[in-house]
Amino acid sequence: MTMTLETLLEAPVEDRIERTAPLWDGEPPWETAAGGVRITRRAGAPQPLVAVVGLSYAGLPSRMALRRAGFRIVGIDTSPSRLNDIRSGRVEIPGELREDLRGSLRDEDFVLTDRIEVVHAAAHVLICVPATLDAQRRPNLETLKRTCAAVVEHARAGQTLVLTSTGYVGSTRELLVEALAQRGMRAGEDVFVAFSPERIDPGVPAHEQARLPRVVGAASEACFARASELLRPLGASLHRVSSPEAAEMAKLYESTFRAVNIALAFEMADACRTQQLDPMEVTAAAASKPFGFMAHYPSAGVGGHGVGIDPHYLLHPLRERGRPVALAEEAMRTVAARPRRVAMRAHELLLRSGQRLRDARVLVVGAAYKPGVADCANAPAVTIISALAAEGVHVDFHDPLVSVLRVDGEEMHSVDPDPRRDASGFGPEDYDLAVVVAIQPGHDYGWLRRCRQVLDCTYGELAGRSRVLP
Repeated sequence: MTMTLETLLEAPVEDRIERTAPLWDGEPPWETAAGGVRITRRAGAPQPLVAVVGLSYAGLPSRMALRRAGFRIVGIDTSPSRLNDIRSGRVEIPGELREDLRGSLRDEDFVLTDRIEVVHAAAHVLICVPATLDAQRRPNLETLKRTCAAVVEHARAGQTLVLTSTGYVGSTRELLVEALAQRGMRAGEDVFVAFSPERIDPGVPAHEQARLPRVVGAASEACFARASELLRPLGASLHRVSSPEAAEMAKLYESTFRAVNIALAFEMADACRTQQLDPMEVTAAAASKPFGFMAHYPSAGVGGHGVGIDPHYLLHPLRERGRPVALAEEAMRTVAARPRRVAMRAHELLLRSGQRLRDARVLVVGAAYKPGVADCANAPAVTIISALAAEGVHVDFHDPLVSVLRVDGEEMHSVDPDPRRDASGFGPEDYDLAVVVAIQPGHDYGWLRRCRQVLDCTYGELAGRSRVLP
């Protein structure tokens, strides 16, 4: 039978729970026993249905991996525009997954909907809503709390609920375990709850989910057994910790570790410039030490969905308790300030060349937050463009993967400065400065050699008539 939204809403419960059954006697992962709870499946029943709630940068790849593993999938997102983008293929997804996405849209065992109540029909629920911050860079918990509340409202006995979204330490227990208990459903007996943070590095095939270990913190032994059924296709192995709280803290530690070291890389790059040294040469030399050092590299800033956001979910609650983490707090200030420091450096270079800011033309190269993706979430380029435009500078941007960029509520369209492709007659030499934020792999940037000045925030081998570093 074709799986439709209507059939899901009317579907009977597929799993039943027996509390007196013998231990393991079936083939994993579809039949397990743990803590005196055995899950059985009716003869001839289809593969389990998974509801993936939140189809953003983490939820969509997870949905595709689970479908490849044989699960039936209902993808849920409350944003109609997001669903339309997925149906049309207009989503920021690595190229190797685009063909999989096109094929899955014709799949009878995959349904897209914005109706959260459909989670009731699923055997497993994977919650993947993104973490966000408010204007004061404090954790914005509204989406996470609203989503978890809706999942709890429509949960039923026998389900497995796995939260992957970054949250504060204790969020799984508060928003799922305790909320379910208020409905009379006990974690580990009636429902099964775990936290397993996503590990997504878009644009880096070597870091695909399936190749990385997956941390799991479950509310009980039975919860871990059930969560493992769902999570095995999403990681090379499962690394179990003692509780959801330990897994939540591990995620925050991972992101804070990166933020602190990236902030240090920014400061070391500035120190190298003061000493007239190449920061990449110095970093490579330090990285030759086979122990005690992990190379991090300077850039125009941190974007995306993790390092610039996640640590605040650790720092804000501790700050409220009077226990600030001074090193991490300072690192996050350094990370947040980096794009504006780049804009100030561009400002300095323009004035040094005798150019009035209101007469200056600047090209920002690279709008995506990192190479290899088209995602502009929290991209440093947006802040750099906004800061320069506020000073009266005329700013264009170029990114072969990004056609439209939204800055200060206005849409900007990518320009092509290569005269071989643009017959307008306006070329690289007509810009007073090119600020190189990110280089998309596989594309020709030879025209940069014709630019008057290049502020190279990649610290790479790019060159204009005059190449300078931030």
